Amino acid sequence: MQDNRSSFLDYAERRYRLAGRALVEGGDHPYFVQTDILENATDRWPEGFLSLSHYDYLGMMHDPEVAAAAKNAIDQFGTGAGASRLVGGERSIHRLFEQELAEFLGVGGVLSIISGYLTNMSIIGHLMGGRDLVLADELAHNSIISGCKAAKCTFLTYPHNDLDALERLLEEKRAEFGRVLIATDGLFSMDGDVTDLPKLLDIKDRHDAWLLLDEAHSYGVLGETGRGLSEHFGVDPRRVEIAVGTLSKSFGASGGFIAADAAIVEWLSFTMPGFVYSVGLAPSTVASARAALSLLKREPQRVTRLRENSRMFLEIAQAAGLDTGDAIGEAVIPILFDGPEECVFVAGALMEQGIYAPPVVHVGIPKDAPRVRCFLSAKHDRKDFERTVQAIVKAREAFRAIPQEGLRAS
Repeated sequence: MQDNRSSFLDYAERRYRLAGRALVEGGDHPYFVQTDILENATDRWPEGFLSLSHYDYLGMMHDPEVAAAAKNAIDQFGTGAGASRLVGGERSIHRLFEQELAEFLGVGGVLSIISGYLTNMSIIGHLMGGRDLVLADELAHNSIISGCKAAKCTFLTYPHNDLDALERLLEEKRAEFGRVLIATDGLFSMDGDVTDLPKLLDIKDRHDAWLLLDEAHSYGVLGETGRGLSEHFGVDPRRVEIAVGTLSKSFGASGGFIAADAAIVEWLSFTMPGFVYSVGLAPSTVASARAALSLLKREPQRVTRLRENSRMFLEIAQAAGLDTGDAIGEAVIPILFDGPEECVFVAGALMEQGIYAPPVVHVGIPKDAPRVRCFLSAKHDRKDFERTVQAIVKAREAFRAIPQEGLRAS
């Protein structure tokens, strides 16, 4: 009889090896770091602990007003929602927050969901069926790509931000399908570049297609007041059929949401599996996100400060000769390296100096484009950026001074 446990273990080990196990063997790697311990050990480094790994873009995670709102909500509502909002009821704070967020974004309605990743996984298959087509940017977030693969529709990708190639696909394929959905990111989380939204809207309108725009990294970041890619380009957000956002970035909480026409949101609230069959957001999470939204509306200078910081970091990095790819200077800036070994080496050197910026070498990026991805915050300052760039330059020089045979032996 075949030992299924052994075959499963063999399979898992083989897949792990192909995913890059050699880079993390031995336990001496920069992943799953207990950052609270590092934050409390600032005396280990003369300049303290510095994180460039968290997308707390507007500094909401530790804001006293945001934290107090979460604590008060626990006292008032308890620690969890208790059930799906459809069958178990909701708290008044759920609807209040969704209404306020919809008003802020300039859309008809918002539906909050337990997970941002789940939102894309659920909505694509719910919208698109066997006679339909989804066209996604090849570098769209994994939740979009996985959602497309899991759906029953036909799924194709187009080259990153090549909207001419997208239109050629539509000209070739549109007549073969009933409904067509274009799916892409607003601000790309690995490269820090953006989609040309006005051109994309014109293309989808000409070809009778819908648009799903993932604004996870662009809400709170793009636009003068943080209203996302539509504000960045000065277009009406209601031209986007479905916008997907998250509460885990600019809002300093967790969970996802859909922004759309009010009638669409009502339909989804009764039918979309990721909402209907999942527990509602914890009231404390909703309260903290609502407090963050209130702060964002009162203090749009947080967005301005984030943008100034992002442009500053980009200029400092480029002046030092670092490769920042296509980043435009909006919260996400990658530093690209020639190979994964160099990338991991540099990230380790940063960690030794109290700078937490893990390498991205296999997950979510082309294998020939390893990087240290830096998330910028309104709370950072020039000293943080100069410290980081100097450390990267020195670590890269040290790596390139290692003889290749010595590197292979290690």
